[in-house]
Amino acid sequence: MTFIERDGVKLFYEDTGRGSDLAPLLLVHGWTCFHGHFAPQAEHFAPGRRVVSVDLRGHGQSDVVGPFGVETFADDLAWLCGALALARPVVVGHSMGGMVAVQLAATHPELVRAAVALDSPFTAGSSMADGLAALIAAIRGPDHLAVRTNMIDGMFGPHDDSERAKEIAAVMLAAPQQVTADAIESVLGWDGEGAVRACAVPVLTVHAAAGGPMDASRLCVDCPQLTVGQTVGSGHFIQLEVPDQVNAMLERFLTMVG
Repeated sequence: MTFIERDGVKLFYEDTGRGSDLAPLLLVHGWTCFHGHFAPQAEHFAPGRRVVSVDLRGHGQSDVVGPFGVETFADDLAWLCGALALARPVVVGHSMGGMVAVQLAATHPELVRAAVALDSPFTAGSSMADGLAALIAAIRGPDHLAVRTNMIDGMFGPHDDSERAKEIAAVMLAAPQQVTADAIESVLGWDGEGAVRACAVPVLTVHAAAGGPMDASRLCVDCPQLTVGQTVGSGHFIQLEVPDQVNAMLERFLTMVG
């Protein structure tokens, strides 16, 4: 576990599983989360390939220095790939982290082999932001903890582990308000459909439930680079609740992309 500094901003990361000719993995957590929320994947894949897990700026142990948005997070990761000599990784992200992975693949295709988004929303332009302006305002307001608690509670399904859900919620609610608000505003305004269509490398999206913004199946018609999967019996944190399903899909996708 160590830090690396970009323009005065310290970014925390874990680098494990060195010494393999297989494509490395870059694991990217979601909104107000941290690198430990990819622990099952790091443990599963590190014996066979290099795995780098990061804390995005403003999250985990990384410095709280803005801006906190999808594009900035992706730029940080592009820089990180060069700084760590991480050669064309498969970038795997959860929720907001999946958006960051796809943004990185869309804007820096020469740096990545493929992108994976786990239960990440994909909408056109600012369609979500337009409909959720009141939510953004509430997260910037004095009652933001109550608003965030309500949002987080809705991320868990009836079959999810209740103790794990409490641990995840505690991490998410500890994030600074500015990080929380700026990042969610960026998420809601991000052009996910445009980013997927702009990708020249393979993209895998995996959603927890059919329909809604997390299900990118509708984009498959004109996005031959896109593969879509779905897990069974999990809420939003599919990489933690059903890691066996997620890891199996990742294993197969890795054989497809080389």
